Amino acid sequence: MGSAPLRAINSDCLPRIAWGRFGPATDGRGAPHREQELDLFNKNGRPGCDASPREKLQRLKEILDGTPRLAVAYSGGTDSAFLAWHAREALGKEVVPILAVSALLSAREREAAREAATLSGLLLEEIAMDPLAVPAIRENGPLRCYHCKKEIMGLVLRRAKELGCTLAADGSHAEDLQVNRPGRRAIEELGIASPLAEAGLAKADIRALSREAGIPTWSRASQSCLAARVAYGMELTPELLAAIERAEDILWGLGCKQARVRVHEGLVARIEVDQDAFGSVMAPKAREAVLDGLLKLGFRFVSLDLAGFRSGSWDGAS
Repeated sequence: MGSAPLRAINSDCLPRIAWGRFGPATDGRGAPHREQELDLFNKNGRPGCDASPREKLQRLKEILDGTPRLAVAYSGGTDSAFLAWHAREALGKEVVPILAVSALLSAREREAAREAATLSGLLLEEIAMDPLAVPAIRENGPLRCYHCKKEIMGLVLRRAKELGCTLAADGSHAEDLQVNRPGRRAIEELGIASPLAEAGLAKADIRALSREAGIPTWSRASQSCLAARVAYGMELTPELLAAIERAEDILWGLGCKQARVRVHEGLVARIEVDQDAFGSVMAPKAREAVLDGLLKLGFRFVSLDLAGFRSGSWDGAS
C-alpha cells in the first residue's frame, strides 16, 4: 500500500502532530513533528472546544473519509467500542477490531471485550503477545507504559497492514491528551491515529452519544492494564499479575464499580475504590473476606487508600 497524504491530528485545542496513514511526519531526526503554534478548531471553521457533540461527529466523519477499512485497537471499553461501532454503523466502514491478549489483560477484561464486539456485530481479531519477554516492560521502570504500548500497538499496526486496513486507530479521546500518559508517545511515533481526539470528542461526549445509540458500553468504567497496578521498579511476573487480578476480583465481587489493587515493595497491597464504596469494603464480613483473600494470595500487608480511586495515581494523574 502506498502512503496517503499527511493530515494533522488536532485535538481539543492541543498541539498538532502530522500523520500519514501508517506513520507520523518527522522533524528530519526521526521524531514526530510538533507544530509550534496552537491551532484552535474554531479558527479554521472546524469544531472547537465549545463545539456540540453533533459538530464533533461531523468532524469525525470528515476525518475518516477516504478510509474504507479501519483497524481499531480494541479493548471493549467505552471509547474504542464507540469508535468501532460508529465507523461501521453510522459511516459504513469496514471495521476490524484488534485485541492484544497477554498476561497484562485480565480474563475479566478479555471477556468484556469479546462481549462488546459480539453485541456490536463485530468479528474480534485477537493477537497473542508476551510483553514480559521484553526487558524494558518486565523491569517496570517509569517508561514501562511507553515500551508496552510500543510493543502492543506495533503488533496491532502489523496486523492491520496484513488485513489490508487503510488506517489503524485507537480510542483516545480529547482529554487523554491533557494528562500524563507515557504510552501516548508510542502511539504518536507509530502513526496510530486517534480520530476521536482529533474530532475533539471528550469522554462525556462519547458516553452520551453511546447511550443515545444504545451501545451497551456507554457506562462502562475505565480500565487499565494489570501492570499499571505495580510500583515502578518492581519486576513484573506472571504470578504477581495473576495475584492482582484475583485480588481485584474479590473487590468486584463486593459490588465495587471501580477497583484497583496497587502493589508496593514488600508486597504491600493498597486498595483503591470509589469513596462511596468504602462502606462496602469495610463492613465487618467484607473486610475479613478482603483481608483473608489477599493474604492468601501472598500479600503481606493490606491497606485501604483513603483518597479513593484515582486513574493513573502512580503518575500523579487524577
